[in-house]
Amino acid sequence: MEVTGKIKMIDQTKEVGSGGFKKRDVVVTTDEQYPQHILVQFVQDKCDLLNNYQVGEAVKIDINLRGREWTNPQGETVYFNTIQGWRIGKVQAEAPAAQMPPMPAAEAFAPATNLNEEEADDLPF
Repeated sequence: MEVTGKIKMIDQTKEVGSGGFKKRDVVVTTDEQYPQHILVQFVQDKCDLLNNYQVGEAVKIDINLRGREWTNPQGETVYFNTIQGWRIGKVQAEAPAAQMPPMPAAEAFAPATNLNEEEADDLPF
């Protein structure tokens, strides 16, 4: 899956927990009738992928949806979803559509000389 839009925010890399888990968030605003602000999380060595990007740039991010289950101290089970990025690339502005070359003027074609209008037409239409 992928998310395409303009970068609205890039957060700093954060270390979470004592195991050295690293994460870095980016928010992308989609370009559609009702724009969405999508939070995408990069983790571990993928955090560095965001170093070459800036707010305002148009990007395409390849994502995976992640879900996990957690039981809190009161014994209640809670579920979390994360949109995790694994690749990011700049989106180039669309090039103008290729146009067909102009047709040559009618004078550029030689007139047909071997027309015989009295020949039977065997076409069925």
